[in-house]
Amino acid sequence: MQLCDVFLRLGEDNLQQMMRSVSMGRLKTYQIYDRFKTRLYLNKLNSETLRKATPRIWARISERDDEFATDIGQAVLISHMDMIKAVLDHLGVPHQDGFFEKDANIASYLKEGWQQEVWEKFHAQFPPAALLFYINHLAWEMAKAEDVFAPHVGQA
Repeated sequence: MQLCDVFLRLGEDNLQQMMRSVSMGRLKTYQIYDRFKTRLYLNKLNSETLRKATPRIWARISERDDEFATDIGQAVLISHMDMIKAVLDHLGVPHQDGFFEKDANIASYLKEGWQQEVWEKFHAQFPPAALLFYINHLAWEMAKAEDVFAPHVGQA
């Protein structure tokens, strides 16, 4: 499974919600604003232009451009560092402000059922689309997940 698969399986509606939650301030703080704007082929990057660009973003992800998907994912995750820290703290994962040590064995902290547990604890506290993406990104990157997590019906 590739990162494009995570976006595609979560669907276009979740992508739209994630794009609405991207923080321009955080992109600038982490010095990825200009790169993100360039990757999106936008002359001006703000909430409105990002929202309007979402159909093109979806089309590029649908073409399986994994480098592009990585840039989109990075923008979403950087915009939700408070959520990332809360999830990692809840799971007992060692981190430095949401970032891992280079060779950290994070998969050992991801016990059976951790995805549903994280969803149940945080879905009302953080934007659901961003939380769902982070759960799947963490599973994909650290546990080499081969399928996309979807919360159990009745838990949303």
